[in-house]
Order: sequence, then structure tokens, then C-alpha cells
Amino acid sequence: MSKRRHPTSLRTSGEDIAVSRKAPDTPQTRSAAYRLAFADDEFMTSEDTRGVRFQLEYLKPEFRLREHGINSTVVLFGGARIPEPGKPAWAAKNETQRKNLEAASRYYEEARKFAQYASQTSASLGYKEFVVTTGGGPGVMEAGNRGATDMGAPSIGLNIVLPHEQAPNLYVTPDLSFNFHYFATRKIHFLMRAKTVAVFPGGFGTLDEFFEALTLIQTGRMDKIPMLLFGKEFWTKVINLDALAEAGTIAPDDPNLFTVVDTAEEGWDVVRQFYNLPQMGEPSPRGD
Repeated sequence: MSKRRHPTSLRTSGEDIAVSRKAPDTPQTRSAAYRLAFADDEFMTSEDTRGVRFQLEYLKPEFRLREHGINSTVVLFGGARIPEPGKPAWAAKNETQRKNLEAASRYYEEARKFAQYASQTSASLGYKEFVVTTGGGPGVMEAGNRGATDMGAPSIGLNIVLPHEQAPNLYVTPDLSFNFHYFATRKIHFLMRAKTVAVFPGGFGTLDEFFEALTLIQTGRMDKIPMLLFGKEFWTKVINLDALAEAGTIAPDDPNLFTVVDTAEEGWDVVRQFYNLPQMGEPSPRGD
């Protein structure tokens, strides 16, 4: 993005930032008023420029994804607290949580394998379609990016700044590792290219992301795509959309907008049939 698309003799904004910072030290040059508007952190982070920041958070990932020719994605949502099998449940606050989180580590493996299936298909399409995308953090997100790495495929991470900093997991493709301030712009990038959404067990954030996508499909604001809920035992305890249908607050067939599956094979078979993709056999990971 730093390269000029068109030859020009005009000075760049970057050049002028450098020059302005070399100005003589005077009361005038030290004043915030003198700073170039786009190089003034105080101005750019003010309440009045919030709309500009929204636009920038949309445009920066959009430009980079276009540069990489990425047309469609497979989005994996799920809990940051779910550990890799054999690793301790670092987020557990008591013994019950520890046991449950360690048991849930099987979803780490299913997310990793599901991402392998997606990346195998993506490879056959030049890594332009079905590119694995996650929230960029630990747990299920790490598993998704790791599955892509297993196959030598690129993957996207859409991180967000949280009070306890969320660092990108080490499997996200560095050039596709983004960071957001606004949940709203992050959600746009999760869904605007999504050809599949796979939702693994998680907490409030996962539920928010699931219901956001479900609402967009239900209201016709988004095309129907495969919406997969991984973990029948988990989700039947957590949500009961059939009860909403019985109550009349959603349409009787709205629970059919998603499919509950337990394994990566089941999930990818739903995607393959929906898009009429060829059967490709078991993924062959390159190994750790």
C-alpha cells in the first residue's frame, strides 16, 4: 500500500510529515495547531473524527485483502479459552472449569482440521477463495490459523484491542494480521467475504458473532451460506432456538438457517455440498 499507483511529481504526505518534524523549535511549531491534520494523534483520536477512524479501519484491511486477491473466506468463531489437547486450561477459575475446558480441547482439534479442509480447497483455487479467517487470538482462533499453516496456506487474523491485550497467535499470516479498535468495523470484515461461518464453543463474544451473522441471514441482509455450529452437546445446553420458534418470536423454519455438526468431516461435507465442490480426500498437513 505504500507504493504509488500513479507516477506524479507532487510531494507525498509522508515526505511532508518528515519535513514538518524538522521545523525550527518555536512556540508556533510546538503548538498542536501547526501539526499536519493526518499526523496529529490528538486530532485523529478526538471524538469529532470518529467517523474518519471508522472509515480508516474499514479501508486498511480492505485494501490489503484486495492486494492479495482474496475474494472469499471461511470464518471460524470460538472460545479463546479452549486449550490445545494436552495443554493446561490456563483460563480455568476452578476445578469444574478446568475439567470442562480440558474436555473441550477436542474442539481445538476439530477447528484445526476444519481449517485444513478449507485450506486444501483454497489451494486448488489459488488461495483466492475459502481463505481461513479468525479473530486472530488463542484457543479456537489459533487452531483455525494453525490448520491453514499446516497446509502451507495463508490465513487472516482480525484482532481487536482489549483491556487485557490480545496478541495475534503465531500462525496468522503476518501480512494478513490486522488490529481493530471498533468491533463494528471488525464484524464487517468478518462477514463481507464469508462463504462459510463455523461456530465452535465459546463465550459472550462467540454468541455475539453467531447471532450477528444469523440475524443478517434471517433478515435477508446477507445471502444464505453454510452456518455451522460445532458441538451438539454444548450448543443444546446453551441455546434452544426451537423454544423461540414455539413461542412465535422467530419463524418456524429459522432454526434451519444453521446446521449442528460434531466433526470437521461433517462440517466440510456440508460446505462441499452447498457449493458443489469436488471431493478432495483427507488433507495432508505438512506437519508442525
